Amino acid sequence: MQKGKTVENKNIEIIKKSFTAQASNFDNKNMNFSKQEYLDYTVNCVKFSPNDIVLDAACGTCACGCAIAGCVKKVVCLDATQAMLDVGRRKAEERNLTNMEFVIGEVENLPFENIFDAVITRLAFHHFPDIEKPFSEMNRVLKNSGKLVIIDMLAAEEDLREREDEIETMRDPSHVRNISYNEFKALYDKYGFDIIKKEVTKIPVSFKAWMDLTKTPDNIKTKIETIMKQEISGLDKTGFNPYLKKDEIFFDQRWLMLIGVKK
Repeated sequence: MQKGKTVENKNIEIIKKSFTAQASNFDNKNMNFSKQEYLDYTVNCVKFSPNDIVLDAACGTCACGCAIAGCVKKVVCLDATQAMLDVGRRKAEERNLTNMEFVIGEVENLPFENIFDAVITRLAFHHFPDIEKPFSEMNRVLKNSGKLVIIDMLAAEEDLREREDEIETMRDPSHVRNISYNEFKALYDKYGFDIIKKEVTKIPVSFKAWMDLTKTPDNIKTKIETIMKQEISGLDKTGFNPYLKKDEIFFDQRWLMLIGVKK
């Protein structure tokens, strides 16, 4: 148990360092991470109610929280990185969203009771060394009949998962591993949820913007670029399936959206 705790604490520090660097550029439209049409689509899929109190867990710059705020009673945005929350707070103030609260904290140890009608987390699970701990915490703070919404990058096919995660971690040391649908489903089943929506959406990503976001060092950037170009030319597969678009490297991330209702 102590060893697991040490790994968890170490990764939190790596996450804070990585996302402090990413904060100023995280909402870069070239990355499509905050593409408004996908955020609006997410809100429409979840079907929030006006009296809902919602937790945006590991919220980053609060893109989801800001999108949700207009149709619910209150949104609580929680993240471990102060710089990300600061960006989110400024965005909320610019949009005059007064029903948002910003809390510094870790999803593995949420400072709340079961007060939420919905919990949403986006692009966070691939950073967790132990995926059950944050899932169990989100379940704990969610009311019965509440909705748990997870959006994250879907793992590559089994024989390429290790290679894909290796490259992701080269670029961003806070990455741990992408999760498969079956792994997520096992958690929803274990904690008594009915999955009412499962959907995979392809999100095109510019290689350059992907590297710029994490300020990846040039030597590592060059190494990953070479790997991508080799795959494009027909050599070893990586799980990214890169392609050229106007002489620029792109690849499609597969975002999995799961909505579960707590029994």
